[in-house]
Amino acid sequence: MDAKLRSSECRENGIPLGRLDGRVAIVTGGGEGIGRAISDIFASEGARTVVVDIDPATAQDAAQSINEAGGRAEAVEADIANQDDMSRLFATVADQFGQLDILVNNAGINVRGDMRHVEDEQIERMLETNVAAVMRCVRSAFLLLKDSEKASIINISSIMAVRHMPHSGLYSTTKGALSAYTRSIAVDFARFGIRANAICPGYVETAMTAQILRMPKLREALEDRTPMRRLGHPHEIASVALFLASDEASYITGACIPVDGGMSIGL
Repeated sequence: MDAKLRSSECRENGIPLGRLDGRVAIVTGGGEGIGRAISDIFASEGARTVVVDIDPATAQDAAQSINEAGGRAEAVEADIANQDDMSRLFATVADQFGQLDILVNNAGINVRGDMRHVEDEQIERMLETNVAAVMRCVRSAFLLLKDSEKASIINISSIMAVRHMPHSGLYSTTKGALSAYTRSIAVDFARFGIRANAICPGYVETAMTAQILRMPKLREALEDRTPMRRLGHPHEIASVALFLASDEASYITGACIPVDGGMSIGL
């Protein structure tokens, strides 16, 4: 049963709909961390969710868990920085579902280092993965999104776009660019009915942050710089993504929403 038919039958039978029922969503980096939480919550609210991850086992595990819980998900192995992978992804979505309503650009990397000594390869890799790949992904998704009546692009940026810490210059630069890009496409795409927003998480307990959070003094320092005095959890970012993807955010575009326990305005 396709997503649109499912929505119609639910309405006819008076069955409550999920907030994303009838929609198709792509979540890059959707197999773990924040992406996994977004994949889970989207599927729980009725979206047919395409879990995209560079690690096929991670993507498959996430999709299997969703399907076993009664949701509907497909796993796709893809590297967002590989144009052939992205072309294959969107061709698959077009063929299998004939629609795309939500695109979450979550996949990204972080290379820490003293800005005096960063190498060209590090600069190119960060810009390619965190900025250029997202831009190409949006470009590839555009034709499908413009045919949706509920199109939403959600980019996962970071409070590091506006708050800066030692050895994080490359990451901050790419996330600042991503936030600016989000505002730009919000303006360009509004006439097509496509909304574009960004979420700017603070420090969230994921595999990406695990290495630095293992250092007790650094963890304590980060918590001290956060007015709520704790780090975030992936589901807290996912809840905001759900809101932005839903009809509840139908008049919101171009926003970069901090979800950081107050870190971006705190000490």
